[in-house]
Formats: sequence, structure tokens, C-alpha cells
Amino acid sequence: YDTSQMTVPFGTKQLDAVLSVPASAKDTSTAVLLTHGAGGDMNLKHLVSLAHTLASNGFLSLRFTCKGLNLSYRVKAYHAVYYFKSIILNVFYINRCDPSTGRSMGCRAAAALARQLNEEKEGTVQGVICLSFPLHPPRQTHSHRQRSEDLRRLPEHTSVLFVLGTEDNMCDRDLFDGMVKELKAQVEVFWLEGGSHGLTVKGRSDDSVLDEINLHVITWIRKQGA
Repeated sequence: YDTSQMTVPFGTKQLDAVLSVPASAKDTSTAVLLTHGAGGDMNLKHLVSLAHTLASNGFLSLRFTCKGLNLSYRVKAYHAVYYFKSIILNVFYINRCDPSTGRSMGCRAAAALARQLNEEKEGTVQGVICLSFPLHPPRQTHSHRQRSEDLRRLPEHTSVLFVLGTEDNMCDRDLFDGMVKELKAQVEVFWLEGGSHGLTVKGRSDDSVLDEINLHVITWIRKQGA
């Protein structure tokens, strides 16, 4: 596969991005957008590993950096990348963008993007992948409903994959299970045994954990008909 660095116009600014294209681009039918959490950038090891795995399995991906802790700002940036992606997809004759993916705060931006675009036109975004969804701040579970609002408003035809660590201090499992029961979207959950919010596991190498997570993501995307 090939990778290309590029910039995405965002108002008066430019967002750094990397496009990963499978070797047989003409056979590619699915594009995945990737972004990071409140800290870090698009070069977070998890995102780089996932982008490489996607490209190696025939899926185009566009990962990008958007610094900022304001959710509405992050969602606007995601919109800019989404529309920029449309130009790229026309070049490769790809007719799907499935799914939008985020890690931690990036999950919330991806869910908001999917909800807004699907309200504008049904079926625009068919899937969302949430890596370590931050249901609440550590030890502050009162905000869980506000943080999950966009997820609860996703339509029935949307599919969502959650990848969560069993030791994540930003996602109480009982609250999460209750939230999932309220969702209209089709949901699949992968719990990483011993995983933290950063999806690291004591006693395991980062690479072995990433391989396990990436396998679940690829399997899930293929189950969506990609």
C-alpha cells in the first residue's frame, strides 16, 4: 500500500492528514476516516497501526490531526475532512465511506458527525467505530447521558463497534450496558480484558494488543458488507 501526507482545508487553517491507499486501489470499495482523542495526534500508535492494517486488507483510510478540546470545533473539523474525503473518493471511484472512527474524544466527534450527516441524508454514514468511548470523566459518572446523546440519536440503519478496556476508568460498565440498551443503532462491543482507557494491558506487548484490536475492527467492517 501507499501513504501520502496532505493537508485538509479547514476555514483559514489546514489540518494535517495521511492517506493510506491499498495496492489495488481499483478494488477498494470502502474508506475509513480516523482521528485521535483529546491528546496526541494522527500519529498515535493505535491509529497508525489501524491505518496500516486497513490498507493491508484492502481498505482506504484517511487519518487526520485536529488539536482542540472543544467538541463542536472537533466536529466541524471532522465535517471538513469528510467533504475533503469526497474529492479523494471520486479519484478512486469509491462509493462508500464506512465508517467514521475515533479514539476517546475522537469517538464523540465521529458519533456527532454520523448523527448530523444522517439527519441531513439517510444512510450517508453507515458505521461508527469507537475506540475507548469516554462515557464520563474519571470518577464523574454524572455526565454519561450528555456524552452519549449523539449515539442515542443514531438511526437504526447505523452500525456501531465499541472497543473498550475492562479497566477503563472513563467507561463504567454498568452505565455503558444501560446506554447500549437505549441505542437504536446496531451495536457490537469488544471488551479488551485488562485494557485501560489507552487500550494497554499489563503484561502484554502493545503490538499483541493492537493486533487483537485490529483483527476485530477488520472483521467487523467486513461483516458490514464492505
